[in-house]
Amino acid sequence: MATGYEYEDAAAAANYDEQSGSHRQDLGYDPNFVPDSVKSFVVHLYRHIREKNVYEIHQMYETSFQTLSERLFKETPWPSVDAVAHYVDNDHVFCLLYREMWFRHLYARLSPTLKQRIDSWDNYCSLFQVVLHGVVNMQLPNQWLWDMVDEFVYQFQSFCQYRAKMKNKTEQEIAFLRQHDQAWNVYGVLNFLQALVEKSMIIQILEQEKEGLEQFTATDGYDYSGGSNVLKVLGYFSMVGLLRVHCLLGDYHTGLKCLLPIDISQQGVYTSVIGSHITTIYHYGFANLMLRRYVDAIREFNKILLYIYKTKQYHHKSPQYEQILKKNEQMYALLAICLSLCPQVKLVEETVNSQLREKYGEKMIRMQRYDDEAFAIYDELFSYACPKFITPSAPSFEEPLVNYNQDAYRLQLKLFLYEVKQQQLLSGVRTFLKVYSTISLAKLASYMEVDEPTLRTILMTYKHKTHAVDSEGKIISNADVDFYIDDDMIHVVESKPLKRYGDYFLRQIVKLEGVINDMDRIKLE
Repeated sequence: MATGYEYEDAAAAANYDEQSGSHRQDLGYDPNFVPDSVKSFVVHLYRHIREKNVYEIHQMYETSFQTLSERLFKETPWPSVDAVAHYVDNDHVFCLLYREMWFRHLYARLSPTLKQRIDSWDNYCSLFQVVLHGVVNMQLPNQWLWDMVDEFVYQFQSFCQYRAKMKNKTEQEIAFLRQHDQAWNVYGVLNFLQALVEKSMIIQILEQEKEGLEQFTATDGYDYSGGSNVLKVLGYFSMVGLLRVHCLLGDYHTGLKCLLPIDISQQGVYTSVIGSHITTIYHYGFANLMLRRYVDAIREFNKILLYIYKTKQYHHKSPQYEQILKKNEQMYALLAICLSLCPQVKLVEETVNSQLREKYGEKMIRMQRYDDEAFAIYDELFSYACPKFITPSAPSFEEPLVNYNQDAYRLQLKLFLYEVKQQQLLSGVRTFLKVYSTISLAKLASYMEVDEPTLRTILMTYKHKTHAVDSEGKIISNADVDFYIDDDMIHVVESKPLKRYGDYFLRQIVKLEGVINDMDRIKLE
């Protein structure tokens, strides 16, 4: 168990705080000072990695590292890699892994300097080069491997946002940016992720699994025959990383194409880590929303929100808990947008629907009006729930220096609101089509106060806006009410919702169990 070596003892940790607290304040952070508990941590972690003891590595990574960070390094970085290297035989790969954790802690707790951002990029380059071109004979927990890809993309996004704020940059910072213009280059980031996908042969492995020739998903990506899971699982998670990067760039079609080898309608390795599961569905749903594939977005948002609703209490002590709650709220906002543009409530479970109505019920009613207030709500929800879009190109270093970190977001917001405005006429059409099973063009034109040619244009727009092209190039319908025209008569085809009884009976069973438990507690005299 990991508990035996989380600390040498609690007193040692407390003693370190007492002795070094004033030392920190007087002399600042000493990167070469290694507390006994950290020595113990790196020695045991190194041993477990060499022994491929995935369970113990996971315990140390998830629990011990977080506990030590909270106790000893709440406002400072961990000791430098040079200070701990001799405790682990100066092992090159372990030192790269330690630095990866070191930088992740720095980003989470402090504000990295420009040099530290560049150093982190160099470390990722070295680490991925070893994985791609070296022999990595170790097994690491899926959580750690996911965090590597997730943090790699996050730091790329963070660097692009930082670099885009040119207004207050000093001459030294600008000179440093010019000197290291290849650091966090978008092509470099995409090339590393794509190289991991290709070198791992994960796409072929997933294809073979469908034919029963591989056991990748069944073993959660781990290799129980003594091999390594690192390259394969990094390649797998890199497909999710590529989806995320392309969403940040506004290239939704390419993003979804990168995710195609993973069947998100099934359980998979991506669902074995809660952060990976949420990130995958959030970006998948958002990309489909922007491509007008509302039904796909609604279906997946519904599934993940129901899953979070049922399981979030189990992640209460997880370091990712706050992020889970934030993404949960963002996805409810995106679901509200989807259902306002494509009212397919029948696709949403009752539990999710009741939560949605509680959070956004009033706003969703106002969003149906398509007036200035409605557009303001669409703007608000999109701005709250969208990814932090980036401009990947290097800035102009010439005067005057300006901030352009919001440019990509403004462009995506403009495109989204333009789409919303195009849907304005459709709400009126949908209202009338829901009332009638058949209606003449002339009658509908008089109701809508337009002439027949204009009505035909509106109906063609409705057809266009309620259909989209899926990833296989097929035209799919998002319409809750469809129609066809025959001899100037509109014939309405309304999709019939499937009646679901399961949820109702499950809730009644839970209520009954509660009543039985209450009755069992009553003592009869």
